[in-house]
Amino acid sequence: MRATAHTRIRWQQAENKNKMKKKDLNNKSTEKLQSELKTIKALTGVLIGSLLVLFAVSIYGLITIENKSIFIALIAVGISLIAILPLQFGNIKKIKTELDSRKVFN
Repeated sequence: MRATAHTRIRWQQAENKNKMKKKDLNNKSTEKLQSELKTIKALTGVLIGSLLVLFAVSIYGLITIENKSIFIALIAVGISLIAILPLQFGNIKKIKTELDSRKVFN
């Protein structure tokens, strides 16, 4: 019973957090949203580029260098950082949706 109540509370907290984010987007000006969209896109591009370099260096190190433990750890770091990308793409989608809804009303 306790786990179920705890799970419900977590779901409610997540829903409240999503509502707060939506309200937060509604309260920002169009220029501010466009600026945030540009920033998030740029940061996402930098993240993708740095992950590609990290994976390339790690694979090169695995192939050519005898001490492979460092490069295995670097691959693990890269894989864990990939988890940021869906969050970034979700934020981009939310901001684009908000901007599109404002264009419809204007």
